[in-house]
Formats: sequence, structure tokens, C-alpha cells
Amino acid sequence: YRAPAPDAPPYVEEGDTIKAGQVVCIVEAMKLMNEIQAEKGGKVVKVLSENAQPVEYSQKLIVIDPEG
Repeated sequence: YRAPAPDAPPYVEEGDTIKAGQVVCIVEAMKLMNEIQAEKGGKVVKVLSENAQPVEYSQKLIVIDPEG
């Protein structure tokens, strides 16, 4: 999920500047909600997954430019 609740704004949008450790989305696995944190800081170039759509193990979710 891209936001903490259906009526809340997304954690990040394309063009946002983020810091390492910042929560960027939530992945639901076996009814457990897992906050996913950015491994590095930078500018969000592209969000690769749609909200509430299934993702696969090791699938890239967000493209971050560390120099942005």
C-alpha cells in the first residue's frame, strides 16, 4: 500500500526527496502489515507498483536517484 490508510496521502510521490530509513510503503504478507523503509536517501524518480496490487519477492517498488 502506498498510504497508511485509504483516506491518507501516500507516503511518497514521484519527485519527493526522501531520507534513508523513511517509510515509503506498506507490504501486506499473511495479514501482517510491514512498513518498508528506504535503503538510501534521494529523489523518488518513479513509483513502479500501483496501490493495493500484489507484488513479488524482490520486486522493485520505487526508483530512487541518490544524487537527486
